[in-house]
Amino acid sequence: MGFRCGIVGLPNVGKSTLFNALTETQAAQAANYPFCTIEPNVGNVGVPDPRLDELARIAGSAKIIPTQLGFVDIAGLVRGASKGEGLGNQFLGNIREVDAIVHVLRCFENDDIQHVDNKVDPISDADTVETELMLADLESLEKRVPAAQKKAAAGDKENKIIASVLGQALELLREGKPARLTQPKDDEEARVFRQAQLLTAKPVLYVCNVEEESAAEGNAFSARVFEKAKAEGANAVIVSAAIEADLVGMDAEERLAFLEEMGLHETGLARVIRAGYDLLHLLTFFTVGPKEARAWTVHQGAKAPEAAGEIHSDMQRGFIRAETIAYADYVALGGETGAKDAGKLRQEGKEYVVQDGDVMHFKFNV
Repeated sequence: MGFRCGIVGLPNVGKSTLFNALTETQAAQAANYPFCTIEPNVGNVGVPDPRLDELARIAGSAKIIPTQLGFVDIAGLVRGASKGEGLGNQFLGNIREVDAIVHVLRCFENDDIQHVDNKVDPISDADTVETELMLADLESLEKRVPAAQKKAAAGDKENKIIASVLGQALELLREGKPARLTQPKDDEEARVFRQAQLLTAKPVLYVCNVEEESAAEGNAFSARVFEKAKAEGANAVIVSAAIEADLVGMDAEERLAFLEEMGLHETGLARVIRAGYDLLHLLTFFTVGPKEARAWTVHQGAKAPEAAGEIHSDMQRGFIRAETIAYADYVALGGETGAKDAGKLRQEGKEYVVQDGDVMHFKFNV
């Protein structure tokens, strides 16, 4: 599965620099002027997971295939985007296609880099983007909800659900609150809410782009962003796009030495991935053999057939059972044979809920 995160923010906050560093490409031209990014750049990066390397070592796997995380570098937004200002319509359309929003906020001073408002204020920047998304959702729902209410009054069951859940979202937006605070009361309302594809329903991760000296502990700007995120129930991480750019091209040993010199224990990519997984409630399971060790991603709460379906739809359709070993047991017992001999290889059926780190082999028949 993996997931796609749209990197958004005002112009010149470091979106493209971060994208280049995270995907280790120069696909996005980073330059000091607004709308450098016009078409959204898309990059996939392997999710680093030391467990996968350990599993491959034990199994003697010839190949290691990590799960993929997608980043979409979306054009900078300006006030009035909901009315089509700047690249507004394109910006809003691109956001609808991603699973989560990675909102990059400028948390550093630099007179050489222009800010569209000629000031550094990450909270104001965040509010600008959020306001435009809310205005776009508000305009959409003020048309859709009355139409649904009219059909619901005529006895249409589906539109009763639509009127209920989207009506709640509309009220939140009118109060200046994002649609993600909507609380569907059952699975049907949750389905309708997802299908509405509201911009402010997307989960948000704030990325505080700080100067190199503040990469370890953050600064006064990032502290304000963390307060905002806590108040909203959102996530936030500190990243120095400049440091991440410096890491590109280094080998593993050089990276480790450089990070230690900067007082860091991991890359910004690792922090963004971990926060993204938490944001979207994802987990990783593994398939391991002599040919390859591979990581796969599913949502928390996914059952065994759904996990099988990530590998191939035939596996889900013809699912029989899943041979499952917990990661800790696989490592402690030296692999599949040791786990089986110790009684740690379990036969799980269709109702088994996949756990993070499970090593799985699926039996199926089609």
